[in-house]
Amino acid sequence: MTPLEYEYLRKLLRDQSGLDLSADKQYLIESRLLPVARKIGLSGISELVQKLQGGSSALITSVVEAMTTNETFFFRDKVPFDHFRETIMPELLHARAGRKSLRIWCAAGSTGQEPYSLGICLKEMGAALTGWRIEILSTDISQEVLEKSKVGIYSQFEVQRGLPIQLLVKYFKQSGESWQINPELRAMVQHRQLNLLHDFSQIGTFDVIFCRNVLIYFDQETKVNVFNRLAKAIEPDGFLVLGAAETVVGLTDTFKPVPDRRGLYRPSGARAAMPARPFAAGAGRMAVAGP
Repeated sequence: MTPLEYEYLRKLLRDQSGLDLSADKQYLIESRLLPVARKIGLSGISELVQKLQGGSSALITSVVEAMTTNETFFFRDKVPFDHFRETIMPELLHARAGRKSLRIWCAAGSTGQEPYSLGICLKEMGAALTGWRIEILSTDISQEVLEKSKVGIYSQFEVQRGLPIQLLVKYFKQSGESWQINPELRAMVQHRQLNLLHDFSQIGTFDVIFCRNVLIYFDQETKVNVFNRLAKAIEPDGFLVLGAAETVVGLTDTFKPVPDRRGLYRPSGARAAMPARPFAAGAGRMAVAGP
Protein backbone atom coordinates (compact mmCIF):
# COMPACT_ATOMS: atom_id res chain seq x y z
CA MET A 1 0.00 0.00 0.00
CA THR A 2 1.43 3.36 -1.01
CA PRO A 3 1.22 6.47 1.22
CA LEU A 4 -1.32 7.97 -1.20
CA GLU A 5 -3.51 4.85 -1.01
CA TYR A 6 -3.36 4.91 2.78
CA GLU A 7 -4.36 8.57 2.86
CA TYR A 8 -7.25 7.84 0.50
CA LEU A 9 -8.50 5.08 2.82
CA ARG A 10 -8.06 7.24 5.93
CA LYS A 11 -10.17 10.00 4.38
CA LEU A 12 -12.79 7.56 3.12
CA LEU A 13 -13.19 6.00 6.56
CA ARG A 14 -13.26 9.37 8.32
CA ASP A 15 -15.91 10.73 5.96
CA GLN A 16 -18.07 7.59 5.98
CA SER A 17 -17.85 6.49 9.61
CA GLY A 18 -15.98 9.09 11.67
CA LEU A 19 -13.11 6.64 12.22
CA ASP A 20 -10.01 8.78 12.66
CA LEU A 21 -6.94 6.62 12.05
CA SER A 22 -3.53 7.97 12.94
CA ALA A 23 -0.68 7.87 10.44
CA ASP A 24 0.76 4.68 11.97
CA LYS A 25 -2.29 2.42 11.56
CA GLN A 26 -1.42 1.05 8.13
CA TYR A 27 -1.06 -2.45 9.61
CA LEU A 28 -4.65 -2.28 10.91
CA ILE A 29 -6.06 -1.38 7.52
CA GLU A 30 -4.09 -4.17 5.85
CA SER A 31 -5.16 -6.82 8.36
CA ARG A 32 -8.84 -5.92 8.11
CA LEU A 33 -9.14 -5.05 4.44
CA LEU A 34 -7.04 -7.78 2.83
CA PRO A 35 -9.80 -10.35 3.51
CA VAL A 36 -12.33 -7.96 1.93
CA ALA A 37 -10.16 -7.63 -1.17
CA ARG A 38 -9.56 -11.36 -1.52
CA LYS A 39 -13.21 -12.18 -1.01
CA ILE A 40 -14.03 -10.36 -4.26
CA GLY A 41 -11.04 -11.74 -6.15
CA LEU A 42 -8.61 -8.83 -5.77
CA SER A 43 -4.91 -9.37 -5.14
CA GLY A 44 -4.46 -6.71 -2.48
CA ILE A 45 -5.08 -3.25 -1.08
CA SER A 46 -3.97 -1.39 -4.20
CA GLU A 47 -6.59 -3.08 -6.36
CA LEU A 48 -9.16 -2.52 -3.62
CA VAL A 49 -8.44 1.21 -3.63
CA GLN A 50 -8.84 1.33 -7.41
CA LYS A 51 -12.20 -0.40 -7.08
CA LEU A 52 -13.30 2.00 -4.35
CA GLN A 53 -12.34 4.98 -6.45
CA GLY A 54 -14.74 3.64 -9.06
CA GLY A 55 -17.56 4.52 -6.66
CA SER A 56 -18.94 1.10 -5.66
CA SER A 57 -21.30 1.87 -2.74
CA ALA A 58 -21.57 -1.82 -1.79
CA LEU A 59 -17.80 -2.12 -1.56
CA ILE A 60 -17.54 1.08 0.47
CA THR A 61 -20.07 -0.42 2.89
CA SER A 62 -18.02 -3.63 3.15
CA VAL A 63 -14.84 -1.66 3.85
CA VAL A 64 -16.50 0.50 6.51
CA GLU A 65 -18.03 -2.56 8.21
CA ALA A 66 -14.69 -4.38 8.22
CA MET A 67 -12.98 -1.42 9.86
CA THR A 68 -15.67 -0.51 12.41
CA THR A 69 -16.61 -3.94 13.75
CA ASN A 70 -15.28 -3.73 17.30
CA GLU A 71 -14.98 -6.27 20.08
CA THR A 72 -17.92 -6.69 22.42
CA PHE A 73 -19.05 -9.17 25.06
CA PHE A 74 -21.78 -9.63 27.64
CA PHE A 75 -21.69 -7.22 30.60
CA ARG A 76 -18.51 -5.69 29.19
CA ASP A 77 -16.56 -3.68 31.80
CA LYS A 78 -19.21 -4.50 34.45
CA VAL A 79 -19.26 -0.97 35.95
CA PRO A 80 -21.77 0.53 33.45
CA PHE A 81 -24.23 -2.26 34.25
CA ASP A 82 -23.75 -1.67 37.98
CA HIS A 83 -24.59 1.99 37.33
CA PHE A 84 -27.64 0.89 35.35
CA ARG A 85 -28.97 -1.29 38.18
CA GLU A 86 -27.96 0.84 41.15
CA THR A 87 -28.22 4.47 39.97
CA ILE A 88 -30.04 4.83 36.65
CA MET A 89 -33.02 2.54 37.11
CA PRO A 90 -33.85 3.46 40.72
CA GLU A 91 -34.01 7.15 39.79
CA LEU A 92 -35.94 6.61 36.56
CA LEU A 93 -38.45 4.29 38.23
CA HIS A 94 -39.24 7.17 40.56
CA ALA A 95 -39.18 9.86 37.86
CA ARG A 96 -41.26 7.87 35.34
CA ALA A 97 -43.76 6.40 37.82
CA GLY A 98 -46.57 8.39 36.22
CA ARG A 99 -46.14 7.09 32.68
CA LYS A 100 -44.45 3.73 33.41
CA SER A 101 -42.40 3.71 30.23
CA LEU A 102 -38.73 3.98 29.35
CA ARG A 103 -36.73 4.21 26.13
CA ILE A 104 -33.12 2.99 26.06
CA TRP A 105 -30.77 3.44 23.11
CA CYS A 106 -27.64 1.39 22.55
CA ALA A 107 -25.72 3.35 19.93
CA ALA A 108 -23.14 1.10 18.24
CA GLY A 109 -24.89 -1.98 19.64
CA SER A 110 -22.77 -4.28 17.46
CA THR A 111 -23.66 -8.00 17.66
CA GLY A 112 -26.07 -7.49 20.54
CA GLN A 113 -24.23 -8.36 23.72
CA GLU A 114 -24.75 -4.89 25.21
CA PRO A 115 -28.50 -4.48 24.54
CA TYR A 116 -29.20 -8.05 25.61
CA SER A 117 -27.15 -7.53 28.79
CA LEU A 118 -29.40 -4.55 29.56
CA GLY A 119 -32.45 -6.69 28.81
CA ILE A 120 -31.22 -9.29 31.28
CA CYS A 121 -30.69 -6.56 33.90
CA LEU A 122 -34.29 -5.45 33.40
CA LYS A 123 -35.64 -9.00 33.59
CA GLU A 124 -33.72 -9.58 36.81
CA MET A 125 -35.43 -6.55 38.36
CA GLY A 126 -38.57 -8.65 38.35
CA ALA A 127 -41.73 -7.36 39.96
CA ALA A 128 -40.38 -3.79 40.22
CA LEU A 129 -41.10 -3.42 36.49
CA THR A 130 -44.48 -5.10 36.34
CA GLY A 131 -46.72 -3.08 34.03
CA TRP A 132 -43.89 -0.99 32.61
CA ARG A 133 -43.29 -0.54 28.88
CA ILE A 134 -39.57 -0.82 28.16
CA GLU A 135 -38.09 -0.23 24.71
CA ILE A 136 -34.46 -0.98 23.87
CA LEU A 137 -33.23 0.26 20.50
CA SER A 138 -29.92 -1.11 19.22
CA THR A 139 -28.33 0.71 16.29
CA ASP A 140 -25.10 0.20 14.40
CA ILE A 141 -23.48 1.38 11.19
CA SER A 142 -23.09 -2.28 10.14
CA GLN A 143 -26.14 -4.18 8.94
CA GLU A 144 -24.13 -7.40 9.20
CA VAL A 145 -23.67 -7.18 12.97
CA LEU A 146 -27.29 -6.12 13.43
CA GLU A 147 -28.43 -9.28 11.65
CA LYS A 148 -26.38 -11.38 14.07
CA SER A 149 -27.88 -9.46 16.96
CA LYS A 150 -31.45 -10.06 15.72
CA VAL A 151 -30.90 -13.81 15.58
CA GLY A 152 -29.26 -13.82 19.01
CA ILE A 153 -27.11 -16.92 18.47
CA TYR A 154 -23.69 -16.97 20.12
CA SER A 155 -20.83 -19.44 20.30
CA GLN A 156 -19.69 -21.12 23.51
CA PHE A 157 -16.72 -18.75 23.54
CA GLU A 158 -18.96 -15.69 23.22
CA VAL A 159 -21.33 -16.65 26.04
CA GLN A 160 -18.45 -17.56 28.34
CA ARG A 161 -17.14 -13.99 28.15
CA GLY A 162 -18.82 -12.02 30.92
CA LEU A 163 -22.04 -14.02 31.22
CA PRO A 164 -22.57 -15.83 34.56
CA ILE A 165 -23.60 -19.45 34.13
CA GLN A 166 -26.89 -18.96 36.00
CA LEU A 167 -27.94 -16.24 33.54
CA LEU A 168 -26.83 -18.35 30.58
CA VAL A 169 -29.08 -21.28 31.50
CA LYS A 170 -31.92 -18.92 32.47
CA TYR A 171 -32.07 -16.82 29.29
CA PHE A 172 -30.47 -18.98 26.59
CA LYS A 173 -31.27 -22.29 24.93
CA GLN A 174 -28.44 -24.52 23.79
CA SER A 175 -28.43 -25.66 20.17
CA GLY A 176 -25.48 -27.87 19.34
CA GLU A 177 -22.35 -25.92 20.17
CA SER A 178 -24.19 -22.57 20.13
CA TRP A 179 -26.60 -20.76 22.44
CA GLN A 180 -29.64 -18.70 21.42
CA ILE A 181 -31.26 -16.01 23.55
CA ASN A 182 -34.86 -16.88 24.38
CA PRO A 183 -37.62 -15.26 22.27
CA GLU A 184 -38.97 -13.13 25.12
CA LEU A 185 -35.61 -11.44 25.63
CA ARG A 186 -34.97 -11.05 21.90
CA ALA A 187 -38.36 -9.34 21.56
CA MET A 188 -37.23 -6.62 23.97
CA VAL A 189 -34.63 -5.30 21.51
CA GLN A 190 -35.40 -3.44 18.31
CA HIS A 191 -32.71 -3.03 15.65
CA ARG A 192 -31.99 -0.25 13.20
CA GLN A 193 -29.06 0.61 10.97
CA LEU A 194 -27.76 4.08 11.82
CA ASN A 195 -24.61 6.10 11.25
CA LEU A 196 -23.85 8.44 14.16
CA LEU A 197 -22.38 10.95 11.71
CA HIS A 198 -25.80 11.41 10.14
CA ASP A 199 -28.97 12.99 11.51
CA PHE A 200 -30.67 10.69 14.03
CA SER A 201 -33.43 13.03 15.22
CA GLN A 202 -36.01 10.73 13.60
CA ILE A 203 -35.54 8.04 16.26
CA GLY A 204 -36.91 10.32 18.99
CA THR A 205 -35.76 10.91 22.54
CA PHE A 206 -34.50 8.48 25.16
CA ASP A 207 -34.26 8.19 28.91
CA VAL A 208 -30.94 6.33 28.72
CA ILE A 209 -28.29 6.32 25.99
CA PHE A 210 -25.41 3.86 25.99
CA CYS A 211 -22.76 5.12 23.57
CA ARG A 212 -19.66 3.22 24.61
CA ASN A 213 -16.33 2.65 22.91
CA VAL A 214 -17.23 4.33 19.63
CA LEU A 215 -16.55 8.06 20.08
CA ILE A 216 -13.00 7.20 21.09
CA TYR A 217 -12.25 6.64 17.40
CA PHE A 218 -13.58 10.06 16.30
CA ASP A 219 -11.64 13.28 16.00
CA GLN A 220 -12.45 16.09 18.45
CA GLU A 221 -14.70 18.07 16.11
CA THR A 222 -16.78 14.98 15.31
CA LYS A 223 -17.05 14.07 18.99
CA VAL A 224 -18.37 17.53 19.85
CA ASN A 225 -20.89 17.35 17.02
CA VAL A 226 -22.17 13.93 18.14
CA PHE A 227 -22.38 15.01 21.80
CA ASN A 228 -24.41 18.06 20.87
CA ARG A 229 -26.84 15.94 18.88
CA LEU A 230 -27.02 13.30 21.63
CA ALA A 231 -28.04 16.10 24.00
CA LYS A 232 -31.10 16.70 21.81
CA ALA A 233 -31.94 12.98 21.81
CA ILE A 234 -31.97 12.55 25.58
CA GLU A 235 -34.59 13.53 28.14
CA PRO A 236 -33.58 16.50 30.33
CA ASP A 237 -33.21 14.17 33.34
CA GLY A 238 -31.83 11.21 31.38
CA PHE A 239 -28.49 9.40 31.57
CA LEU A 240 -25.64 9.03 29.07
CA VAL A 241 -23.21 6.12 29.50
CA LEU A 242 -19.79 6.35 27.83
CA GLY A 243 -16.84 3.97 27.67
CA ALA A 244 -14.12 4.02 30.29
CA ALA A 245 -11.71 5.90 27.99
CA GLU A 246 -14.29 8.46 26.86
CA THR A 247 -15.38 11.73 28.44
CA VAL A 248 -17.30 14.92 27.72
CA VAL A 249 -14.95 16.96 29.91
CA GLY A 250 -13.16 19.60 27.88
CA LEU A 251 -15.30 18.92 24.82
CA THR A 252 -18.84 20.08 25.54
CA ASP A 253 -20.91 21.59 28.33
CA THR A 254 -24.10 19.84 27.20
CA PHE A 255 -23.42 16.97 29.65
CA LYS A 256 -21.90 16.81 33.11
CA PRO A 257 -20.32 13.85 34.94
CA VAL A 258 -22.28 12.15 37.71
CA PRO A 259 -20.08 12.36 40.84
CA ASP A 260 -18.45 9.06 41.84
CA ARG A 261 -19.97 7.25 38.85
CA ARG A 262 -17.23 6.71 36.27
CA GLY A 263 -18.52 6.90 32.70
CA LEU A 264 -21.96 8.19 33.70
CA TYR A 265 -23.21 11.60 32.56
CA ARG A 266 -26.37 13.68 32.63
CA PRO A 267 -27.62 16.62 30.57
CA SER A 268 -26.45 19.91 32.03
CA GLY A 269 -29.13 21.24 34.34
CA ALA A 270 -30.36 17.82 35.48
CA ARG A 271 -30.58 17.44 39.21
CA ALA A 272 -28.18 15.22 41.12
CA ALA A 273 -28.77 11.49 41.03
CA MET A 274 -30.54 9.87 43.97
CA PRO A 275 -28.60 7.60 46.34
CA ALA A 276 -28.22 4.07 45.02
CA ARG A 277 -31.05 1.67 45.86
CA PRO A 278 -30.22 -1.77 44.45
CA PHE A 279 -33.06 -3.94 43.22
CA ALA A 280 -34.00 -7.28 44.66
CA ALA A 281 -34.65 -9.93 42.03
CA GLY A 282 -38.14 -11.33 41.94
CA ALA A 283 -40.91 -12.68 39.77
CA GLY A 284 -42.93 -10.50 37.50
CA ARG A 285 -43.33 -9.48 33.90
CA MET A 286 -43.18 -6.24 32.03
CA ALA A 287 -44.84 -5.03 28.89
CA VAL A 288 -42.30 -4.78 26.10
CA ALA A 289 -42.44 -2.59 23.03
CA GLY A 290 -42.80 -4.54 19.82
CA PRO A 291 -40.55 -4.20 16.80
